[in-house]
Amino acid sequence: MYIVHVHVHVKPEFVEAFKEITIENARNSVQEPGIARFDVIQQTDDPTRFVLVEVYRTPEDPAKHRETAHYNKWRELAEPMMAEPRTRVVYANLFPADEGW
Repeated sequence: MYIVHVHVHVKPEFVEAFKEITIENARNSVQEPGIARFDVIQQTDDPTRFVLVEVYRTPEDPAKHRETAHYNKWRELAEPMMAEPRTRVVYANLFPADEGW
């Protein structure tokens, strides 16, 4: 698995709108064959901060995801809502093993 955590800091006035468009993007993203999981999580002590946990089947799948219409729509709508540019961290899965996902 190829795991990406995307950290997003949203302007306070856009929190609800960001949640709506991001959940819509996630719903479409999990339909992609290269995505095993796509979680949208919100920080409890600072609701303007989110992490998108994207689990891809191969290292090539994030690039395929970025070519989709739903991702590009999300990016176009979400970027003006951000308080700062989003960041990403890539992880390798150690456990559980690559079985049954």
